[in-house]
Amino acid sequence: MATYLGHRPGADRSPRVVVAWARRRRRARVATVTLALAAVCFAVLCVSLSLGDVDVPVLDVARSLFGAGDGGIGYIVNELRLPRALVAILAGGAFGLSGAIFQTLMHNPLASPDIIGITAGASAAAVLGLLSFGLDGFAVSAVAFAGALATAAAIYLLAWRKGVTGYRLVLVGIAMAAMLTSVVSYSLTRTDVYDARQALVWLTGSLNAKTWTTVQILGPITAVLVPLALLAGRWLTTLQLGDNAAWALGVSVERCRMGLIVVAVALVGAATAAVGPVAFVAFVSGPIARRLAGDNGIALVPSALVGALVLTAADLAAQRAFGAGQLPVGVVTSIVGAPYLLWLLANTNRVGRGG
Repeated sequence: MATYLGHRPGADRSPRVVVAWARRRRRARVATVTLALAAVCFAVLCVSLSLGDVDVPVLDVARSLFGAGDGGIGYIVNELRLPRALVAILAGGAFGLSGAIFQTLMHNPLASPDIIGITAGASAAAVLGLLSFGLDGFAVSAVAFAGALATAAAIYLLAWRKGVTGYRLVLVGIAMAAMLTSVVSYSLTRTDVYDARQALVWLTGSLNAKTWTTVQILGPITAVLVPLALLAGRWLTTLQLGDNAAWALGVSVERCRMGLIVVAVALVGAATAAVGPVAFVAFVSGPIARRLAGDNGIALVPSALVGALVLTAADLAAQRAFGAGQLPVGVVTSIVGAPYLLWLLANTNRVGRGG
């Protein structure tokens, strides 16, 4: 007799055993994917740190990261290049984790913070701060973070009808994004060319001129928010069963949903404040991570790693793939993300879920 699910003939084939075996297999695959993504992310990090006006061998980069390099190489790697790379990893991880939470919570692949208007709120606040009030540096980042939170609150309140559904939230968010984009466009037309150019660089999303100061601000914020997101992510498993089933299991649906949204908005707000509204990182990270993990449910840690990898690789391409000139990283992510959005919309309509 053939074996069944890896069991020897005559072994216990009860549903409980089968379910336990499937769970172990899923956890093993998620763990393997997580380790592989972390390794690839570290490899891309080392490559990005090795390239520049002065090329450094990758092995010397790795030694410098672990404190074993010589003084000159250590200065180039750790002081000049590492802050930018760390900001890319931290911001990309925050974008990816936030997007995965939104998409899973709303049961909608379009429910990404850069699609439903949250990053547009941060952008509008930052542009108004830059152009109307003459803010710069950390003040612009703080205003962008506040704009993301305020926009998310407005979207949630406008979408509320004895609860919030993913479909309604996406529609309200897209309308809010359109309105805030018009505010940005109007502000740009009312200012001089130099100020408009500065604002456009921020709006595209850029990792240029990132220093240890940015790391020291973004690092502690993500160190607090990421564990909170992973802890709150346990509610997603229950909420995926539907509101009625979650209520029957004793879960306060709206309170849990609100907590998850607050954490996800704080993550994307912090990332946007640090690097600008980099497009499509949050949008693509969750679907890629779930496909790699072989799980249609929740893959929060892989999503964060995919986000970090996407932003780090995009920044490497922005610096080195287009000749002598450097592009803002948001240009590269848009080149990759826009075709994916078109494919997703076409595929959704083809299978009858496009509305």
